[in-house]
Amino acid sequence: MTTQENRTAVSAAQGWDKAGWRAYPRVQMPDYTDQAALNAVEAQLTKYPPLVFAGEARRLRDELAQVSRGEAFLLQGGDCAESFAEFSADNIRDTFKVMLQMAVVLTWGAQLPVVKVGRMAGQFAKPRSAPTETVDGVELPSYRGDIVNGFDFTADARIPDPQRMLAAYTQAAASLNLLRAFSTGGYADMHRVQSWIADFVDGPEASKYREVATRIADTMAFMQAAGVTGDTAHQLSKVDFYTSHEALLLEYEEAMARIDTTTGIPVAGSGHMIWIGDRTRQPDGAHVEFARGVQNPIGLKTGPSTTAEDLKVLMAKLNPENEAGRLTLIARFGAGNVGDHLPRLIQTVQEEGANVVWSCDPMHGNVIKSSTGYKTRPFDSILREVREFFAIHKAEGTIPGGVHFEMTGKDVTECTGGVRAVTDEDLSDRYHTACDPRLNASQSLELAFLVAEELRDRRTNGVAARAKAG
Repeated sequence: MTTQENRTAVSAAQGWDKAGWRAYPRVQMPDYTDQAALNAVEAQLTKYPPLVFAGEARRLRDELAQVSRGEAFLLQGGDCAESFAEFSADNIRDTFKVMLQMAVVLTWGAQLPVVKVGRMAGQFAKPRSAPTETVDGVELPSYRGDIVNGFDFTADARIPDPQRMLAAYTQAAASLNLLRAFSTGGYADMHRVQSWIADFVDGPEASKYREVATRIADTMAFMQAAGVTGDTAHQLSKVDFYTSHEALLLEYEEAMARIDTTTGIPVAGSGHMIWIGDRTRQPDGAHVEFARGVQNPIGLKTGPSTTAEDLKVLMAKLNPENEAGRLTLIARFGAGNVGDHLPRLIQTVQEEGANVVWSCDPMHGNVIKSSTGYKTRPFDSILREVREFFAIHKAEGTIPGGVHFEMTGKDVTECTGGVRAVTDEDLSDRYHTACDPRLNASQSLELAFLVAEELRDRRTNGVAARAKAG
């Protein structure tokens, strides 16, 4: 055990137990009506193998430490809420495929490794703005994700059912099995990904990104001509791919927590990275209490209501040893609002001397109701928030470490705009989300090209500044 791991183990052991969250105020969690059934499910889950392993979580933490220093870039993306009904190998493959394409484009822009983290194999629970919803005069409990209750608007479906945790575990295990196969079995080969990107820019709408795609292709051709073989070629055929989700349903998280036999430190066995949402980040709340004791990298959503004092307390609780790569602050303010909030939070982090990764979630602050009645997110608003995020970090002299998108590899029509111009009238064509609108495959890749431009400009400006200083 390293000195740092020993300090972390001691810190985690002081006054923390995986069931300790039960003594703290809880929000956004269901009230199960059958306690015996809940106890039985929790007992069964504790016997199941963990979905991820401590060594993998530590490796992700090390890679995120590189992100915090500007030596890598974070791409986090996937479903708003995974669905039991839409679970299929094709859906997993398609989302994985788009994330690989995005990562290659971002790597070209940043000239840095891209850390790839999916909102996959665990993103089954969702916070809601109200505990109930009313349709045609009928009021029922809100849908809280397939791990809690059913999407159908019936009294029976909306009753929280602990058996759903077992179904979520099974689906997560199957998803991880397939993702690991895709990551190491040749599907992620860089040459294959480059050809997918070429297919995208061949369309007339995406022709403006063709120059970048051509440069990527030329680089790959040069490497092949230069005789990239052996170990190097093997590295180009596989990727490290991690999973993440919001640790919302703490009964599930507690049952999946394990003690790492190598270090003796608790680990969340449900996913490589877990995050705390904007609605559940109360410094004295149950979700913060659970997350502070596990060694996984932790994400913390920071919105307009995040105060400097709360952020100081949260950073101290979630990362008491100030480890690089341990804590990612996921900023979500809404286009036009970033300048009102991000600078003061950056200042707070700097005052505390805190090691954090700054990531931009441009999705959650940009939800609107379309003229046709659908909840949507305009592509232009999403892009605007990303650009504001980069501009403020440039002004503050800090590192914009990553982006966090709700997206799918499917050809859905849920967010408006993009090169293929989804309109309000198009939303009804393929609006499949159970919760929030997602970027489709085309919009996701287009956004990657536009973020790559921001990264390239940051890199160019940095080189110019160093040359001038020298």
